[in-house]
Amino acid sequence: MNTKHYPSWPDRLPKTLTVPGTTVYDNLLVSAKRYPDKVAVHYYGASYTYNDLFLEVEGLAGFLEHAFNVKKGDRVMLYMQNAPQYIISLYAILRVGAVVVPINPMNKKAELEFCINDCGIKAGIVGQEIYENVQGLLPSMIVAAYSDYLPDQPPFSNLPDEVVAPAKEHPEVAWSEALAASKIPSEYTGKRDDVAFLPYTSGTTGVPKGCVHTHYSYQANTFGAAHWINGANSMAHLAALPFFHVTGVIHSLLMPLTIGASIVILTRWNREHAAAMIERHQITNWVNISTMVVDFLANPHIHDYDIASLKSISGGGAALPEAVGERLHEWLGLQYFEGYGLTETISQTHFNPPHAPKLQCLGIPSFDVDSRVIDPVTLQELATGEVGEIVVNGPQVFQEYYNRPEETAEAFMELDGKQFFRTGDMGLMDEDGYFFMVDRIKRMINASGYNVWPSEVESHLYKHPDIQQACVIGIPDPARGENVKAFVILHPESEGKVTEEEIIAWAKEQMAAYKYPRLVEFRRSLPTTASGKILWRQLQEEEGERSRS
Repeated sequence: MNTKHYPSWPDRLPKTLTVPGTTVYDNLLVSAKRYPDKVAVHYYGASYTYNDLFLEVEGLAGFLEHAFNVKKGDRVMLYMQNAPQYIISLYAILRVGAVVVPINPMNKKAELEFCINDCGIKAGIVGQEIYENVQGLLPSMIVAAYSDYLPDQPPFSNLPDEVVAPAKEHPEVAWSEALAASKIPSEYTGKRDDVAFLPYTSGTTGVPKGCVHTHYSYQANTFGAAHWINGANSMAHLAALPFFHVTGVIHSLLMPLTIGASIVILTRWNREHAAAMIERHQITNWVNISTMVVDFLANPHIHDYDIASLKSISGGGAALPEAVGERLHEWLGLQYFEGYGLTETISQTHFNPPHAPKLQCLGIPSFDVDSRVIDPVTLQELATGEVGEIVVNGPQVFQEYYNRPEETAEAFMELDGKQFFRTGDMGLMDEDGYFFMVDRIKRMINASGYNVWPSEVESHLYKHPDIQQACVIGIPDPARGENVKAFVILHPESEGKVTEEEIIAWAKEQMAAYKYPRLVEFRRSLPTTASGKILWRQLQEEEGERSRS
């Protein structure tokens, strides 16, 4: 067990936690019994208590079971933006013993169709603004209009169009219709080792992979996160990260509701709304991605708001620029502390200690996590300060990639008699036991905190009739961290007949907004090895040189 970080461990915390024997659904049940009249969710001026949530979860679960015949182990797609309905849907799916398949609301039809077929999704709960992307792909769907949960007169201006849009006519079951059916679900029999969630991670081979998680792995990080921040039910959390994302669902949804705190939901990021909500609801905690903090502090009107209630700002996905961290500390006296995790570990395996964070650092291993740095070729453990692949062993690590035994086997290794997950991230551990990212073994691009796998983007580009060859890389971007760029060779007969802009416009229709290439460069040839393999690193280095010149 690596214990080098123990001297940096918060004094008030034990170094080990017992993962509860209960389920994620049980967390809501307990909070609703403890705090029935306490506000659980604020939504653009509307408020909903724990009892409100519990009753609607029961009603929706009953509908799923009796109208859609959803049974234990069935996969149910959750495809919507942040809203009260997302929370109710998540718990309702778990209430009937089914498996939540959270899908990025930016995903388009082809991406959705793959996931539906890959894991055999039985039914879906969908936001109406993205319903057309999934129309005809599932036999049973509930469609939700976010405006159903708004107050009569929201105290905020310029709300997103999808938030204020009234419920529309469609051939599916409307959210209000499902709840009005007043169906009662069967007795709950969930166990902590039941499969509960199947989030998808984009694949290095161009094929997304479902990560099989039980209640146990989610509970490990839900309770770990609560203890790390000294969680209390008096806290108010700004839920600005999307709930489909592993960090958003753990830190902005499951953890706050487990400890009886309140969450304040943003359907879409808006720096003015964020500041106004911090002031209005006396928000104490905000977990985010660094690009949100950069935008938040760039607001010329930020000092018009009283945001002194904030006691903790943290995040991950991309390092916060040092200058921004210093500005945050000078203004609010707060240290930004970062964490590290993956879809396979359902958020954090590493945390920066709140009392001693290091900027642009992954942090130290979390509760009961054993993390090492190994040589990716020999698989031997490396010494302090040496760069290698980060591997982790802990209670939050997933079970397997759904129906992909070979890729599952490749993702794990044995060390000192324990099974470690190979993250594919190159890093080092310093003398204090803190981990730092250096590079990636996997070809992954981090665009505004979202993971983009170049091979997946390339597989979409090859479907374009004019494209003969494509290579995708990440290039530096001051706002997004990295941007997606594609080098494209056209078929000879297409040269001069299609433009880079047309390729980008086509790609935008085929892929989620964070995935499609924002830049396309036509080339007659690409650098390759003797065997014809494209040298993507050479292109990456060329772009790096270009950006520095």
